[in-house]
Amino acid sequence: MVTRKINQIITDQLDSSKAIILIGCRQVGKTTILKEMFPENGSNFWFYGDDVDTQLLFSDMTSPKLRSIIGNKKTIVIDEAQRIPDIGLRMKIITDQMPDIRLLATGSSSFELANRLNEPLTGRKWENHIYPISFGEMVDHHGLQTELRMLPHRMIYGYYPEVVTSKGNEKKILKQLTDSYLYKDIFALGGIKKPTKLVLLLQALAYQIGSQVSYNELSQTVGLDAKTIESYIDMLEKAYIVFRLSSLKRNMRSELKNSRKIYFYDNGVRNALISNFSPIDIRSDNGALWENFVISERMKMIEYNGIWCNKYFWRTKDQTEIDYVEDEDGILRAYEMKFNPLRKARLPESFKQAYPNHEFKIITPKNIEEFLL
Repeated sequence: MVTRKINQIITDQLDSSKAIILIGCRQVGKTTILKEMFPENGSNFWFYGDDVDTQLLFSDMTSPKLRSIIGNKKTIVIDEAQRIPDIGLRMKIITDQMPDIRLLATGSSSFELANRLNEPLTGRKWENHIYPISFGEMVDHHGLQTELRMLPHRMIYGYYPEVVTSKGNEKKILKQLTDSYLYKDIFALGGIKKPTKLVLLLQALAYQIGSQVSYNELSQTVGLDAKTIESYIDMLEKAYIVFRLSSLKRNMRSELKNSRKIYFYDNGVRNALISNFSPIDIRSDNGALWENFVISERMKMIEYNGIWCNKYFWRTKDQTEIDYVEDEDGILRAYEMKFNPLRKARLPESFKQAYPNHEFKIITPKNIEEFLL
């Protein structure tokens, strides 16, 4: 079993009186993690948001009524909490009126659960985002050298837990994931009336990883207006399927002002959407796959280590560009992603002049641990 970084984060949060929330895409391991840490016996009581009886119970919940159900148990876990109406208010009752109870909850999408929790639980919750297994977690599991040898495999099949633990069945699992689980919350909660258009949009985004994305161009490809495209992408981001990087724009007139790149949190999902699991060494998109892999893994590392920084890419109107830039404590750290370690890259002179307080590094399979650990 792969130990997840979030386990220690949750452990550190248990000493407070706040509710602990895990939010992330389906099948990334939220329930499994909490089942291991708080098994359904002894002092732990589980409620399941998908269960109608649970929904009815919470619709008319009071602290005495809940106490009569859980008895002397000291931990309550609510799985798929976004399925319960007014869940934020119900959890507020527990945190306010039952201070001796440790409260944890999971949710599959931030655009439903976070909206229901934010106001009622202001100052009363820890909100943790969880993703597919990370490079760092696999290094902790079986060592750096083993995971470095697995990089070509990870770039194709990604890090969803069941994919990692089911060698030989990766394609089947990813097909099931992208055919069902991936869309379930978005269709149910996002009010999407044309699901086939969402699939077309995801496929279009999959072909454009590492490139600038134009909502107007996507609208022509998918057959939806640009505003609808933007709203769909916003929902995909809040469902932890994709994330956006905006362009750095400060000191130069020639910098692009309103541009963005869109990446997938998991390479396996990206490749499943375009039905391409060809080996990495014969692909024409291995550079884009490497960029998506490295930057998505960096997002996980930043989240789990509590690093506070702004994240961008950089490009000018004459197409001079840098793959990825972080702004932390007044220092701009610029990175170029090269799958081939022999390929050279230099920091553009215009960037050096505009941002003298900078650092620059090329990230390849030869030094990836410096970037992700």
